[in-house]
Amino acid sequence: MDVVIGITGASGSLYAIRLVESLVAQCRITLVASETGRQMVAEETDYEFANLESLVHENADNSDMAAPICSGSRHFDAMVIVPCSMATMSKIACGISDNVLTRAAAVAMKERRKLIIVPRETPLSSIHLENMLRLSREGVVILPAMPGFYGCPETVSDIVDFIVGRIMDQLGLETGPGPRWGE
Repeated sequence: MDVVIGITGASGSLYAIRLVESLVAQCRITLVASETGRQMVAEETDYEFANLESLVHENADNSDMAAPICSGSRHFDAMVIVPCSMATMSKIACGISDNVLTRAAAVAMKERRKLIIVPRETPLSSIHLENMLRLSREGVVILPAMPGFYGCPETVSDIVDFIVGRIMDQLGLETGPGPRWGE
């Protein structure tokens, strides 16, 4: 499976790091991050962004509109934007493709490829909800970072793994790091 992972400036960069770590052995990954997405990795974690880039197969510069993932002729199976800021989600919902991340999302939508958006904001305004509804009607999976607690998580990693497992389920991958109901 060929997956594009986008990282925006919303809080929750641990989700993106864990997703890359979970997918790298079974998927070809192209990574694209906004400048604020890179900053959030530095602010929220002790993870070096260069280490994340070294794990993936391809890195796309978010300002290089000639990047292969900006074209429908560059095949990829799915795109996950994790975490997804409300600004990025709003641009995608309105058809604004002003950087590589939003253009790749537009390509995923127009080519009818799986697009999973993991919004990270609370509370949500009516505008946020309307944009989510608009995207959902276009076939986009809206997967908010809302962990379940039935697995009795003991660490932040357990909570992150739950969401990453749900993302992997949406990608059709059987092996996710989090617990399932009844397990």
